[in-house]
Amino acid sequence: MSKVIRVRYEKGVLKPLEPLEMKEGEEAQVIVKTKEGSISQKFYGIAKKHRPELTRDEFLEVIEEIENEDIRGF
Repeated sequence: MSKVIRVRYEKGVLKPLEPLEMKEGEEAQVIVKTKEGSISQKFYGIAKKHRPELTRDEFLEVIEEIENEDIRGF
């Protein structure tokens, strides 16, 4: 199962900003993607050239849907 969650980095530890439905000792794979200079901003610029009516929120929704489908092979 894949799920996108937001985390905050505090004192050397990533802390989830929402409850995790995991069993004690269960491991998960984490992909760190920061907001600053993210690749999604670059892709949004490219997409905007082809679809000028596309809003940033709409674009981010599509990216989140793709991430949730776990098609990246991670």
